[in-house]
Amino acid sequence: MPPTSIGIGLIGQKFMGRAHSNAWSQAPKFFDLKVGTRLAVVSARDATELAAFAKRFGWEKSTTRWQSLAKNPAVHLVDIGTPNNMHAEQALTMLAAGKHVACEKPLARTLAEARVMRDAAETAGKRVKTFVWHNYRRAPAIGLAWHLLREGKLGRIFHVRARYLQSWGAASTPMSWRYDASKAGSGAHGDLNAHLVDLTRFLMGEPIVDVHGAVTPTFILSRRSATGKGKEKCDVDDAALFLATFAGGATASFEATRLAEGHLNDNTIEINGEAGSLRWSLEDMNVLEWCDASDSPRLRGWRKIMATSAGNHPYAANWWPDGHITGYEHGFTNMAADVLRVLSGEKPELPLPDFADAYETCRVLEAALLSAKHRCAISLSDVL
Repeated sequence: MPPTSIGIGLIGQKFMGRAHSNAWSQAPKFFDLKVGTRLAVVSARDATELAAFAKRFGWEKSTTRWQSLAKNPAVHLVDIGTPNNMHAEQALTMLAAGKHVACEKPLARTLAEARVMRDAAETAGKRVKTFVWHNYRRAPAIGLAWHLLREGKLGRIFHVRARYLQSWGAASTPMSWRYDASKAGSGAHGDLNAHLVDLTRFLMGEPIVDVHGAVTPTFILSRRSATGKGKEKCDVDDAALFLATFAGGATASFEATRLAEGHLNDNTIEINGEAGSLRWSLEDMNVLEWCDASDSPRLRGWRKIMATSAGNHPYAANWWPDGHITGYEHGFTNMAADVLRVLSGEKPELPLPDFADAYETCRVLEAALLSAKHRCAISLSDVL
């Protein structure tokens, strides 16, 4: 029998630490779940900041030694919200201790690290569950798109185009771990294309089989040190674009950049099929745009569906009355609720990515990097 309350151990107290803390505390309040959550312990490096963070977000204990979570009987699931270079060591330690693990994306810096994490999850057995925070799957409008595609509403799919455009990476932005390949693995590619690849694989329900070409330029070669003293070298991509093909024959384009002025967080997916098209943007995340090819030419065009209707759109029943929109943080809470469902033996509302699933996304990311490096097409059958 599952415990009545899942003890959460969180590693990381910055951006993702805040988002995840909120999600774990909110999920039992808004969803009818068989288990609740206990915010048992949070771990981070800065003890002074950590104490204040733990108090603000309701964590019972805090520690600067993340390794202690592995032996803590009050912790059932360890949530990893640290920089990419720490994912593998922390996940492997917790899996070996029999803890469930929820890890931030991308799964790892490199495909080799991701493979080790996938294999460790398999070795840990079915009783130990893994999850990856590809939380945009949990937007109600994306859930509606997933159902429409399963119902065949678009017919045969011809094109998938995905872009994730941000503007925060200008030359004036100081150095951080995100611009250091030894910590991040890659730049906009692993940070943003990871979301796009996961979302399109999720929606399409089939694998990407070929990458036909890619570019991964670094435009800003050095940045002001975060300490304010001197400059440091940047060795990750500022943008990454590639073309691909899905198993069913649909063409796909992916574009990610942190240097697109006028785009704050423009994560946009469009899918074109013989019977219609759909489109979603994170910057208008409650809306799914839909075009039905069966409409008469007089009326054919894009329509806006507000995906906030209880009983019609995933997760909507757990939040507000129709038309009362949800936001960025709700995707994390929706995912936390689905994680808790799985841990209590229930099915999630929408499929959750585990380490094996996220590894497949990493294979596509690696294929694109290889394509850019060697200036050639790469078959996913060669990227294992």
